[in-house]
Amino acid sequence: MTATAAEPRATETPLPRLPWNRHLAVLGVLAVVMIPLPLVLPAAQQAVAVRVLIFALMAIGWNVMSGFGGMFRFGHAAYFGIGAYTTARLVAEQGVTPWLGMVLGAVFAAAFAVVIGFFSLRYRLKGAYFALATFAFAEMLRLLATNSDFVNRAVGYNIPLEPESSWAMLQFEPGSPNYVWIVAALTVLAMAASIFFARSRTGQFVQAARDDADAAASVGIPVVRCKLMAMALSAAITAVAGAFYVQYYLFIDPELAFGSGVSIQAILPAVIGGVGTIWGPLIGAAVLGPLSDVTATLLRNPPPGLEFLQGRGGLDVIVYAVLLIVIVLALPQGIYGALRDRWSRR
Repeated sequence: MTATAAEPRATETPLPRLPWNRHLAVLGVLAVVMIPLPLVLPAAQQAVAVRVLIFALMAIGWNVMSGFGGMFRFGHAAYFGIGAYTTARLVAEQGVTPWLGMVLGAVFAAAFAVVIGFFSLRYRLKGAYFALATFAFAEMLRLLATNSDFVNRAVGYNIPLEPESSWAMLQFEPGSPNYVWIVAALTVLAMAASIFFARSRTGQFVQAARDDADAAASVGIPVVRCKLMAMALSAAITAVAGAFYVQYYLFIDPELAFGSGVSIQAILPAVIGGVGTIWGPLIGAAVLGPLSDVTATLLRNPPPGLEFLQGRGGLDVIVYAVLLIVIVLALPQGIYGALRDRWSRR
């Protein structure tokens, strides 16, 4: 099998045919709708909403690089962990506001992505080889964090609790709607950045290079520079998700930051929603987040006739995995891609 043959077909999905200003209008309406949402949701559902939006942030970041750019990455946990650990160390050891940690984490992650991306492109890593290289770098960071006193080794960081709610330290009472509003605002900004990038000159160049890098280079497109810009934006968005994660859950360790599960959580929403589409990552996160809770709740308290399923350890994970497989097989272009194509045919 050649390296290029391992690239997912989903990256060939064209962008939505709506003009970019209509995407922004839809995004604006969605932002307005989300304002009252945390006021009517119970605390448990607010936690689900926060988790969904964190997944969406990660998926949006992954989609910029792997969807628009066609550079399938399996090590996005590296950027998530850089954002999380930058914020955690500054807050826990220096008492610095996490907003600054969020910005610095995004800058560090973008710089790391550019350096790693440059060498990957320099040595022409593609397809499965590129994916494995990115996974190796994420694992390298996990091992370094586990054995480094600089970041507290495997112990990780506990974020100090503030005596009262504080916007500066991004801490509020449990169940506060502020958490939902903040991560929703970050997601809206990430979506706007994704839309502008996809419609920008650089974004169009990246998509052209995704479809045929040699042809793009032959007409004068700076392929390497454009791909590095996509990597930097992707890494910065994912690092913001990591920074918010550590402030919401108040703890981080090497496995939570750099583990392979984090990379999977970044990939799945984009794949389920539609790789290489504007709205795919957000739709995928909105489906996957509640789906895991629904399967767990259903098997914990099964309906009449299915009581024999109660107490079966791990069965909810199996059902969740089967549902994901069914979605992928039934909708290979993702939920948004399938809906868009059906609408176009009609």
